[in-house]
Amino acid sequence: MENCIFCKIAAGEIPSATLFEDDRVRVILDLGPAARGHALVLPKEHHADATEMPEDLLGHAMAVGARVGAAQMKALGYDGFNLIQNNGLSAGQTVFHFHLHVIPRRADDGVLGLWKPGTTTPEEMAETAALIKPLLEA
Repeated sequence: MENCIFCKIAAGEIPSATLFEDDRVRVILDLGPAARGHALVLPKEHHADATEMPEDLLGHAMAVGARVGAAQMKALGYDGFNLIQNNGLSAGQTVFHFHLHVIPRRADDGVLGLWKPGTTTPEEMAETAALIKPLLEA
């Protein structure tokens, strides 16, 4: 897409602090990091979100993200990392070019507020599964 900033960054048209690049993705440091080393995995092909991505490219992005997270831990002394990918406005997506956040973490760093587990019943789970399963089998 000609006006997509992440397409331009992934293509090397806009300078970035690039950590890794291959023929399918570019990994850059985030300009607004949640933690030191926060990186983005950007596919070189434009796909608005995960629902538009070919499965092999999704898998490649996740594999690269895991490699980046392991490198962050070793290089910067972190204990772990989050792989976060937002789809749609309500999920927090602000740039509509698929990107995977790799956010290095330390115990009790307060960087991300994780969800509070809710409650459900076996009946509600069965009803929910009955609504979703047919769409996955189609």
